[in-house]
Amino acid sequence: MQIKPILSALRRHKSGTILIALQIALTLAIVCNALFIVHERVDKVNRTTGLDETNLIAVSNDYVGAPEDFTPIMKTDLQTLRSLPGVVDAYVTNSYPLRQGGWSTGVQTDPDSTKQGISTALYFGDEHALKTLGVRLIAGRNFNAGEVVTVGRQQQPGTAQVIVTKALADKVFPDGNALGKVIYLAKGKPSTIIGIIEKLTTPWIQNDFVEGDYVTIMPVMFNSSFQQFLIRTQPGQQDAVFKAVPPALYASNRMRVLPEKVGIRKFEDVRRRAYDADRGMAILMSVVCGVLLAITAAGIVGLSSFWVGQRRKQIGVRRALGARRSDILSYFMTENFLIALVGVVVGVILAVGLSQWMFTHFEMKRLSLTYVAIGVVALLALGQAAVFAPALRASRVSPVEATRSV
Repeated sequence: MQIKPILSALRRHKSGTILIALQIALTLAIVCNALFIVHERVDKVNRTTGLDETNLIAVSNDYVGAPEDFTPIMKTDLQTLRSLPGVVDAYVTNSYPLRQGGWSTGVQTDPDSTKQGISTALYFGDEHALKTLGVRLIAGRNFNAGEVVTVGRQQQPGTAQVIVTKALADKVFPDGNALGKVIYLAKGKPSTIIGIIEKLTTPWIQNDFVEGDYVTIMPVMFNSSFQQFLIRTQPGQQDAVFKAVPPALYASNRMRVLPEKVGIRKFEDVRRRAYDADRGMAILMSVVCGVLLAITAAGIVGLSSFWVGQRRKQIGVRRALGARRSDILSYFMTENFLIALVGVVVGVILAVGLSQWMFTHFEMKRLSLTYVAIGVVALLALGQAAVFAPALRASRVSPVEATRSV
């Protein structure tokens, strides 16, 4: 197949050629970046927390009334929850992964340092916390009951012992010897790292407050009317425990409020609620990609069909001069490939430029060239698939068309 006659024909149809090439270019630029965003969102939604999510129940509890000390009520509630059939363990905390709210502070190794330090999320817990969460202790030990302290609403939490994630331990002590080391979390108060857990994520999915899985667990019972209870159930008992928790808590003390939507939730509901926006964005971007690809394919089909209709007599002449049906099919397939090739070249430039613009203005990651390569192959394949039917129809034009008057 000679390229020169095809280029000559395309020069006579500049408007249609340019429009289709630009459509392919814009589609490639948008689809590549959109699919890259979709992939990032899916990875984010599927991010593991380190918890035993399958068997975890979260309870948001707000005590009614104004006692000076909520600690006795909390201890009674914990006894009630731990005694329920199917419950492995339970504890009370200020926050937990994916809750979208919590406390954070800076970690220092020097009490006199003026730097902000490495930010860490703060989780309160007791000797039951690790077992309830289902996290793995890879070094050191757990808290004991004598180390748990009560902290008031106006007090800055600071304990002599803490447990940290491996990510935080490696960040603060890159030499890998974090266990037994002293860190400073609250106004210069020293805390010794007595345990290191494998993984536990922060409450915030965007990591605007804390970078990475930098988490510190303190042996603290927070004296406040608003509390978060976490309950770990035996496998297969989550539904039964979920139904039993509200009546058990109200029977223990009716002076409380369990909010209707977030009062008691299985952790799968916590995860779904936390990632609703990301899941919605991924779906929206996927739909946009599908629509753009469909429109591009329709444009190629429409233009190719129009050109076939215009060239029926020329096709008939070629057929009368001995051109085979495969020659006609090859001509239109090659013609469309050249248009698509120009479009993807321009599209690559637009895709990289759009990615750089989003990186500069929205602090997004740069587009991976893998997505560009996949996009190029996909658009070229889509173009060839879209033009096949009109090209096949052109190949079936009879030589008799050469003798018909227009």
